[in-house]
Amino acid sequence: MSIKFTFLFVVLKTTGQYSVSNMNHQENLSQLRKLMQEHQVDAYIIPSADPHLSEYVPEFYKQLRFICGFSGSMGTVVVTKDFAGLWTDFRYFQQAGKELINTGFELVKLKVQYQPEYIEWLHGCLPDGATVGFDFRLLPVSLVGQIEEGLSDKQVVLRNIDFIAGIWTERPLMPSQEAFLLDESNCGMSFSEKLKQVRNKMKQQKTNTLILPALDEIAWLFNLRGSDVIFNPVVLGFAVVTTTEVKLYLAEGKLNEQDLTSLHAQGIHVYPYDDFEGHLASLPITSEILIDPKKTSHQVQHILPGQVKLKFGDSLIAPLKSIKNSVEVANIISSMLRDGVAITRFFKWLEENAGSGKVTEWMAAEKITAYRAAQEGYAGPSFAPISAYGPNAAMPHYSPDQRDETKLKSEGLYLLDSGGHYFHGTTDITRTVPLGALTDEEMIDYTLVLSAMISGSMAKFPKGTRGYQIDGICRKQMWEHGINYGHGTGHGVGYFLNVHEGPQNIGPSNVPVAIEVGMLTSMEPGIYRAGKHGVRIENLILTVEDHTTDFGEFLSFETLTLAHIDTSCIVRSLLDKKQISWLNEYHQEVYRQLSPLLNSEEQSWLSEKCKAI
Repeated sequence: MSIKFTFLFVVLKTTGQYSVSNMNHQENLSQLRKLMQEHQVDAYIIPSADPHLSEYVPEFYKQLRFICGFSGSMGTVVVTKDFAGLWTDFRYFQQAGKELINTGFELVKLKVQYQPEYIEWLHGCLPDGATVGFDFRLLPVSLVGQIEEGLSDKQVVLRNIDFIAGIWTERPLMPSQEAFLLDESNCGMSFSEKLKQVRNKMKQQKTNTLILPALDEIAWLFNLRGSDVIFNPVVLGFAVVTTTEVKLYLAEGKLNEQDLTSLHAQGIHVYPYDDFEGHLASLPITSEILIDPKKTSHQVQHILPGQVKLKFGDSLIAPLKSIKNSVEVANIISSMLRDGVAITRFFKWLEENAGSGKVTEWMAAEKITAYRAAQEGYAGPSFAPISAYGPNAAMPHYSPDQRDETKLKSEGLYLLDSGGHYFHGTTDITRTVPLGALTDEEMIDYTLVLSAMISGSMAKFPKGTRGYQIDGICRKQMWEHGINYGHGTGHGVGYFLNVHEGPQNIGPSNVPVAIEVGMLTSMEPGIYRAGKHGVRIENLILTVEDHTTDFGEFLSFETLTLAHIDTSCIVRSLLDKKQISWLNEYHQEVYRQLSPLLNSEEQSWLSEKCKAI
């Protein structure tokens, strides 16, 4: 390789010299370029990440929003002396286009979701021997490897430097909320049982040390939850597991004395969060360390002693966490009941009020949150509600702004994608409903999305089948109509944990992970027509055993989400008999399970919505 690294980690202190307004993005860009010039950096990379490479990050790490105004959860800014761009994917094209106006930053549309296409762009514009700077804590080992490879013939220097600290003077503080341990009886498995599984995996991988920076994996292993990251019930921390000891790194004051005593009694050594890097640097040279290069920052690799044996491999914990045990499944089903009640009450309210001319997207988002908050065991939203009317629903990750009073009218389609955390599970559901007269195109699109969702939900498949194979089943009828969508069809969902989790995925990418019994996954196809409308329908599905033949074991899905699907705008000719039968049986089950929890007026309303077609 011709890439060179500079090994001094530079954190520029915030001083009055670089005091800027958090909302003056052009000035932020100017100050960034000034620092780049002073430190002889030709290109600077700013990802949407924290040291744990989380999807959602604490306010302290929302650097993209600070530097350019982009509020989405996925993007990368690259700045040179004469260009500043935000690379993001299909989900955010319209949103980013609006947010970047008059900021000095341009939108660069990714051709392939999640791909670092800016590397090729940098190769084309940087001179030989250029310096590329970024905070090593915020890019994964795997991505830095791609940067090295993509720029290997340019003799580029990669420099570890944090410029944002030098210009973000009114930066939010790191989170300080208290964390807590879950009762093991509600987890279905104790820490010691989970640790045994992890160490068995370590033995198989012939490693004696496992480094854990991913917050959801730490939460799962230690049965630990918190509120350090919006929408994710996790705690900022690191962990190191060896064959003989376990170390957990948390900010001081995160746990009360009772929980600390409980951890100590289980043989867990708890250290201050800031001790993590120092401890890594002093690991024994006999350590055989396993890290997941996609989930571990380059900083971790950078500070490990050079004599240790470092191995790269997929996460050992993600596959264990993805298989829900019987206690977790029972609790998730209970949470789905509560969530179904909230969804039912919301859509009844919406039907009665949407035509008043007073209901806005923001009000509707607040209303669904309020209905969930009234449910027993509710712990908070699992993501920001996507409450989108008409053309706004064509943006898959649109979220209403309180200042934007987009009102719901008695026409067109309204889409609500929302979810909740309960102390016994996590939900994620999307429904699209008509608010009045629809065009033929809207009705056809609605039915094609429903057809795709039902086709995926009905699938029976051999053990070992991967998500991209099921994805093709879902998209088949859309493809026949010349229609496609730019996001995946399904993602894993945690147990009172992140609403997006791996390792499974239902999507076009060839993810080498089989869909296994016990996995909880979303099923959410969609159609989006810019400037017109968007349609998405989503349920959560549990993989279960189906039957065994001479050709092996077959699996299928059990739908856990309980909420009616609007039937008034279905183009019946686009659904086959099996799909109609599935829908009618699903609605029978929705009414059977939810009706005992509703009052008589709500029961009557839901009964009408669940009528067979």
